[in-house]
Amino acid sequence: MGTILGAEIVFADKMPGGIIPAGLLQTDDPYKLFSKHKDMVLLNDRPWNMEAQAHLLNDAVTPADKYFIRNNGYVPKEIDITKWSLKIGGESVVSLKSFTLQELKDKFDHYTYQLTLECGGNGRSEFNPPAKGNQWTVGAVACAEWTGVRLRDVLEDVGLKNDAEYVGYYGMDTHLSGDLSKVVISRGVPMNKALQDETLLAFQMNGDDIPLVHGYPLRLVAGGWPASASGKWLKSLSIRNKVHDGPKMGGQSYRVPCEPVPPGAKVPDENMCIIESMPVKSLITYPRSGAMIREGQSLKVQGHAWAGELEVKDMHCSIDFGATWQKCELKAPRNRLAWQHWETELNFPQNGYYEIWARATDSQEKMQPMLLPGWNPRGYLNNACHRIAVKVNP
Repeated sequence: MGTILGAEIVFADKMPGGIIPAGLLQTDDPYKLFSKHKDMVLLNDRPWNMEAQAHLLNDAVTPADKYFIRNNGYVPKEIDITKWSLKIGGESVVSLKSFTLQELKDKFDHYTYQLTLECGGNGRSEFNPPAKGNQWTVGAVACAEWTGVRLRDVLEDVGLKNDAEYVGYYGMDTHLSGDLSKVVISRGVPMNKALQDETLLAFQMNGDDIPLVHGYPLRLVAGGWPASASGKWLKSLSIRNKVHDGPKMGGQSYRVPCEPVPPGAKVPDENMCIIESMPVKSLITYPRSGAMIREGQSLKVQGHAWAGELEVKDMHCSIDFGATWQKCELKAPRNRLAWQHWETELNFPQNGYYEIWARATDSQEKMQPMLLPGWNPRGYLNNACHRIAVKVNP
């Protein structure tokens, strides 16, 4: 709560249990409540969902004030860390165990990675027919620096049975109905993802305690997959002997048709496949769309590119709607599953209106489509080229 208020709560040890600081009661302004940049865009307040604009994401590592918010329920109002613990159970653990945060920190080695998280519905606003859900544009993606312990190390300590297939998470968020017995969202990852070096039980974001809205005190972080796999406010993990069946794991949630379908088609649940690695994608973060320059002036262009579990191999830009492409300078990722920074310098042949289009190609030679890719009922996985407007004046 001190993080949200922006100051240490003096005499916090004397505060009555269960009370909410008056400083939080006085506002429902998410910009103040969650310390977000004024240019962030609010999509929903029940629950809170907020995205960045592309120009806010030019930092190599996304700061907390520009990090998108994606919630399915209410943010926990209060978490007493002295009473909090992570419980690990399920059909496929050798022994049931629980850990306090300090026990996790003391018992296991700490690791820090830059990890790209993107909402599966990022870009949903472009789908036609429209898809139900928050109408994200391009800003539901970020790459922060996460510090924690490897999920693999914790699972090895608990012990896994030979039939372990999936890890499901449960968080402390509250269902929108107010019914405390209802689970808001409980997704997870298969064992091969859970056991990767970079899959963390994280307790720090960018070197500080994770902000409450982003999962304090502990968050599962599984980079390169839809952000819904990275459960916030963890209270328990369930090691399953089957694909996890928690809320928003079945039906059409975070699933796309296993085979292409025509726009507007009704797709049976059994023909929908779970989203895993996110597709190759890129973003122009500088300049801001609408930039104006003088005739004869070159323009520096910057951005990021990412490709789920893969690495980005090539990055190109076009100023003639894809008729020709110019190769950009592309940097290696800081570590696996981090986004990659790119830049280039563009020259324009005459004054007038231009569009800069960005296109990434992954290590398996898959290239971003110029326009909207295959339609799907929930509007997931839009990895079409990002484009911005530029005007060259005499």
